[in-house]
Amino acid sequence: MRVLHLVDRYLDRGGAYLHLAGLLEEQRRAGLVVAVAAETQEARAPVEVHLVPGLASRERAPCDPSPVVARFRPDVVHLHTVVNPEALEWACGRPAVITVQDHRYFCPTRGKWRLDGRTCHEALRPELCVACFEDEAYFRGVYAVTEARLATLRALRVVTLSRYMARELEAAGVPAAAVTVVPPFVHDLASSGGGGPPCVAVVGRLVESKGVRDAVEAWRRCGTELPLIAAGTGPLRAWIESQGIAVTGWLGRPALGRLLGRARAVLMTPRWQEPFGIAGLEALTLGVPVAAWESGGIAEWHPGPLAAWGDVDAVAGRLREALASGPVPEPERRRLEALFQPADLMRRLLGVYQHAVGLP
Repeated sequence: MRVLHLVDRYLDRGGAYLHLAGLLEEQRRAGLVVAVAAETQEARAPVEVHLVPGLASRERAPCDPSPVVARFRPDVVHLHTVVNPEALEWACGRPAVITVQDHRYFCPTRGKWRLDGRTCHEALRPELCVACFEDEAYFRGVYAVTEARLATLRALRVVTLSRYMARELEAAGVPAAAVTVVPPFVHDLASSGGGGPPCVAVVGRLVESKGVRDAVEAWRRCGTELPLIAAGTGPLRAWIESQGIAVTGWLGRPALGRLLGRARAVLMTPRWQEPFGIAGLEALTLGVPVAAWESGGIAEWHPGPLAAWGDVDAVAGRLREALASGPVPEPERRRLEALFQPADLMRRLLGVYQHAVGLP
């Protein structure tokens, strides 16, 4: 089978792009012929990358991957991180699959996290969503684009990473029969020594939705003498550094393995509803406990207990317990590795492809 993956940009950082890199490797190993189409290429790729204008647009913009399709002749097209309604509409009526990794297809704002700080458990509708915007004209434009994206999902085969996201899509009107849960897996990551003294780590984008301020406060309330290290970058980097906390910037896989090799725990306190939380699964499979609170799909891989969402004192307590208990036991690591085994997940995805092209 020939598969063309459409992505907004080809990068080597961020959960969605690392997930795609893992897919490419596993699909090539399984004998599929794969290629990528992206608006820009900012990292080396193991397959041919075709450039297509418009794939990275967040608004409606001209986008026509047809010339690439004519050259590569895929059996199925697989979209990732593409939110331009014109590109999504192009895929409708073709043998196509889309992986929905975040909320932009059914939530016009901050990932099921309201402007007033509460979580959102309701399907989008104008009278509800307008309260999350301070500018009504801007709201109308964003809401219209979100509705256009959602309409395309109802005409495509949809893959999502967690049962939480599948429930959100069903609530938004995507037929349950069209949605398949295929979780991500740990790709190209191994723990290694030599990274420095023990620490507590936060891994990911340094943005408000990731709850970075809460993580810093939980670390302080925990009372540990271990330093907090933030692996990532983003708008909150300067604030974190102003708190006397070291920030590494984005880390490649070897450097992240070295950081996790010295980490005694990882903190995860997302304010948005986390679609999956691959950084936490990566830590656990390397033996590093994760202190986290309930958010989106985290409970689908975390062995528990989880703190209640937004309870900084409770997650500080989870961090104290994680540091006291030591590394993740080997039986739990093996359980997670079996549950998120790449070959099994790729067989599930191949079944989605076969359905998309009309095979039994």
